[in-house]
Amino acid sequence: MGKIIGLVILVFVLLIILTSIKVVNTGYQYVVERFGQFYKVLEPGWHFLIPFVDFTRKRVSTKQQILDIDPQSVITKDNVKISIDNVIFYKIMNAKDAVYNIESFKSGIIYSTITNMRNIVGNMSLDEVLSGRDIINSELLKVIDEITDAYGIKILSVEIKNIIPPAEIQQAMEKQMRAERDKRATILQAEGEKASAIAVAEGQKQSKILQAEAEKEANIRRAEGLKESQLLEAEGKAKAIEAISIAQAEAIEKVNRSIIDSGTNEVVIALKQVEAMTEMAKNPANKLILPTEAVSSLGSIAAIAEVLKSQKK
Repeated sequence: MGKIIGLVILVFVLLIILTSIKVVNTGYQYVVERFGQFYKVLEPGWHFLIPFVDFTRKRVSTKQQILDIDPQSVITKDNVKISIDNVIFYKIMNAKDAVYNIESFKSGIIYSTITNMRNIVGNMSLDEVLSGRDIINSELLKVIDEITDAYGIKILSVEIKNIIPPAEIQQAMEKQMRAERDKRATILQAEGEKASAIAVAEGQKQSKILQAEAEKEANIRRAEGLKESQLLEAEGKAKAIEAISIAQAEAIEKVNRSIIDSGTNEVVIALKQVEAMTEMAKNPANKLILPTEAVSSLGSIAAIAEVLKSQKK
């Protein structure tokens, strides 16, 4: 009998020891009460509690959590009834405040979001609501985060999932979107035609420019060729004149020599006069008038010419 009692006592002690050991997993905290009052918050790890004295009030998750709020009816500033649903991302930063400062922190977050969302959207028109999701999210985050500070909860993000306007508003929006798409398509087509016309005009312009440049080059080359031809012709004439001048100079030199050798200066001069008159008589437009003295001297000139011939012989 004594052995049985001892065994029972041993089992009872083991049970007490086992129940006094509390293991807290990572990502969680335990709120512990002693004699019905808050005692402490157990962090992840091994902890020893006094049986029948310490009591685990609540197991709290410290991980980031998601709270999906059902769609709520909201009236905009221009009296349009729409439906909005939100998603809240939050994290418990103080387990004691989350347990003792509010009965249900989730309900507190939900109702705070709904009431403040109605206040914010009520000051906005439908177009502002549809185009201003970021504004609504940021204002909701700011307001709700201030409210939940008393719960020991940090609101990380507030996101609007859907904004559902009435059916007739949706139809009007679809028509507007269709008209806007048609407008953009027309504008894009016009811009494409404009760009095509500009490209064609630019191509024609470039073609004309290239053609003008080609004609310019051809004219320059033609002018250069003509210039070279004229230069060559001028050089040929210059050389011909030079040759004639040289020949004339040589002839004059020979005449001068013959004059010096013969000593008959007056005879040579008389011959030159006869040659000059002969050349003048060759031109039918010239009228040759000879004075009587010149005619009377022709006989003597002829005699002189005979003398020169006999001398040359």
